[in-house]
Amino acid sequence: MHLGKIVGTVVATKKDPSLMGVKLLLLQPVDEDLKNLGGVICAADPIGARAGDIVTWVASREASLALTNKFAPVDAAVVGLVDRLGEKNLEAHK
Repeated sequence: MHLGKIVGTVVATKKDPSLMGVKLLLLQPVDEDLKNLGGVICAADPIGARAGDIVTWVASREASLALTNKFAPVDAAVVGLVDRLGEKNLEAHK
C-alpha cells in the first residue's frame, strides 16, 4: 500500500466496459513526509476521493481487486482516505 495525493480527475469518452461507473483520478504518489515521488498516475477510485485528499492506494493485481469487477484493466486504485498521518495536520496540504 502506498500514499498519494489526489490532484485532479480524468475524463474518458471511451473506456473498457468493466470501468463504467468507476471514477478515474490523477494521483501524485507521495512519501510519509508528503513529498512527491515520481510522476502523476491515473488511478481508479471506488471510494469517492476528491481533489486534495491524501489517500492510500494499491498497484498491480491488487488494484483490480479493489473494484467490483475483479478483472478490470487497472494498474492503480484508491483504497482508503487518510485522516491523520502521525502528527501531521493533513488539512494544511489541501
